[in-house]
Amino acid sequence: MNYFSRVSIDPASVNATRLAQEVCANGYREHQHLWRLFEVDPDAKRDFLFRREQPSGGFPHFYLLSDRQPQHDEGVWRIETKEYRPVIRNGQRLSFTLRANPVVTRRGENGRQQRHDVVMDLKHRTGYQKLPKSERSSLACLIEEAGQAWLRARAETNGFSFASGELRVDGYDQHQALKKGHGNPIRYSTLDYVGLLTVEDVDLFQQALIHGIGSAKAFGCGLLLVRRV
Repeated sequence: MNYFSRVSIDPASVNATRLAQEVCANGYREHQHLWRLFEVDPDAKRDFLFRREQPSGGFPHFYLLSDRQPQHDEGVWRIETKEYRPVIRNGQRLSFTLRANPVVTRRGENGRQQRHDVVMDLKHRTGYQKLPKSERSSLACLIEEAGQAWLRARAETNGFSFASGELRVDGYDQHQALKKGHGNPIRYSTLDYVGLLTVEDVDLFQQALIHGIGSAKAFGCGLLLVRRV
């Protein structure tokens, strides 16, 4: 059983502003607050995906896909939950959104495998910094090219396909999350995808829906949100 939830900060709560500031300031704090919506189990691993949405001028809200039903008794959250049982068939067309942490792995000069942000990796491979400004592609073009290539390389193993003209890639952002007691922050980037896809393999696609796509899932990446066209 899986559950899909919309979790929002109750604006009537006396702690609403403080909570909003905390969850937006640090990826670790954000994850910890959402983790508290589930029963405490010291042996449990993260069993949910989430995505934060930030309306202009308002408090953030979250979409959660979880194995357990989120609950709370602190009076600061509003939780709307339903069972998640998507009915998917091969050949089905779906609109989708995805916030992902798109990285590629390259072997460095020291011989070790290292992860690289796909946009920065494309800049490096094309010699972007050495080109005259008049010959450089725009950042929007780099984001589109790198982002589409990353998702296309993962589409088949996740049971879907898409046409280039039916996908928009933007929202490139770089983040850092600092865990208390650790000196060096974790740095990661995100891209936002919006488009249309075709289901090619129901079983693989169902796994992508439940387990997400890509890395940095603890920081709100990987949740694939779909709707019927």
